[in-house]
Amino acid sequence: MKTLESRLSALRKNGGQVRVMILGLGSVGNYLLNYLLSMQDERLAIYVVGRDEEKLSCDVNIARVAAQIRGQNRSEVHIAAGVDFESVEKIAECLRMYEPDIIVNSSRAYPHLKYGSISWGRVRAYGIWTPLAAKYTGNIMRAYEQADCHAIVVNTSYSDGVIPWMKSAGEACPDFGSGNVNHLIPRIQFAVAGKYGIKDCWNIDITYATGHFHDVVISKEGHTEQVEQLIAIRYQGEMLKPDMDEIFGACGIKMPVDAKRNMMNASSNYEIIRAILRAVREKQKVKFHSPGVFGELGGYPVILDGEGEEIRAYIDESHFTMQKMREKNADSMYLDGIEKIEGGILYYTDELVEKSEKAFGIKLMKGVPYREVEKAAQFLAEEVIEKTVSGWGAT
Repeated sequence: MKTLESRLSALRKNGGQVRVMILGLGSVGNYLLNYLLSMQDERLAIYVVGRDEEKLSCDVNIARVAAQIRGQNRSEVHIAAGVDFESVEKIAECLRMYEPDIIVNSSRAYPHLKYGSISWGRVRAYGIWTPLAAKYTGNIMRAYEQADCHAIVVNTSYSDGVIPWMKSAGEACPDFGSGNVNHLIPRIQFAVAGKYGIKDCWNIDITYATGHFHDVVISKEGHTEQVEQLIAIRYQGEMLKPDMDEIFGACGIKMPVDAKRNMMNASSNYEIIRAILRAVREKQKVKFHSPGVFGELGGYPVILDGEGEEIRAYIDESHFTMQKMREKNADSMYLDGIEKIEGGILYYTDELVEKSEKAFGIKLMKGVPYREVEKAAQFLAEEVIEKTVSGWGAT
C-alpha cells in the first residue's frame, strides 16, 4: 500500500480529475451522492456500488434529476451493480474495473438498524459492535490489496476502533474515518457562538481529540462523565476559554433517531473529500477531525497541507502533544468498552463483558483476534441483534 502522501500527490499530477467510489448506497451513501452532486464539479466522476441494480438505478435517477432541477448536475454518475460485500473477489473486480481515486465505505454488515438503539441503554458502550463494523471493512481492504488499488479510503463505521484494530493486525486499513468526533464540532461552534454573540460561527476554530464515547454522551446527554476534555477554541486568532461544562451542556441537541441522522455521517465524508480536493487542486492547508486516522485509537485533528510541492498529511499537534491525545482517547474508548488494541487483538473492558452478560445473557471473549472478526460479527448478529429485535416484535 503506497503512502497516503504519494497517493495525494498522484491526484494532483492527474490534473485534479477525481473518481469517487461509494460502496453501499444506503442512507449515508444516498446523502453523500446528493452532496457530491451539489458541488457542480465537472472534474468529478461518481461510482456507486452495491448488489441491487434496480435500487441503485432508482436512487441515482432521483439524485440526478433533483440535481438537474437545482442546476447542479455536472458530475458523471456510474452504477456498478451485482457487487456483494461478502465477496472479496467481487469487490476486487469492481476496483480493478473502475480504478477509483477515493473510496468511501458506507456499507453495513447489518443494515437498517442503529446498533446504539440496542446497546446504549443497556451497556452504555458502543465498542461491543466493533467486529460487526469491521466485517465489510476488512473485505474491502483485502479486495483493495488484491486489486493493487491506490485509492484514498474513508471508512464510515466505528473507525475509532476498526481502523486501529486492522492496523494492529498488520492488515491494510482505511486512511480516514468519518463521523463521531466530527459530529461534535458543529455543536460546540453553535454553543460558543451563542455564549459570545458570534454571528459567523463557522469561523470558530476547534481543535479537539476524543473518542467515540464522548461524542455520544455529550451529544445525547450534554456532559462528559466528569472526564476533562482536550479541546482548544479560537476565534479571530484569540483563544477562548468558556466554561466547558456550560458549552458541553448546550451540545445536547435533540436529533432524530431514524436514518435522517446519517446526514451527519454523509456530511463528514463530504468534508473529507472536500478537504482532499482543496489540498490537491487549490493547494490549501485544511484541518478536519477524523476517528481512527492513521490507525490511531479514538479521534484526532488532522491536517492536509497542500501548500508545498508535496502534499503532507499529519495529526495536528499545535495545541496538544501526541502522547496527551492518545491518553485522552484511550480514556474515552475505555468508557466505550475497549480496554486496548494491540497485537491484532481487540480487548473488551471487564465492565463491558460483565454488563453484556447481564443485559444480553452472552459471554463476550475478553480478547478478540482480528482473524476471528467474521466469527465475532456473526455471534453479535445472532445472539444480540436478532434476539433483541425479535423481542421488540413480540412486544
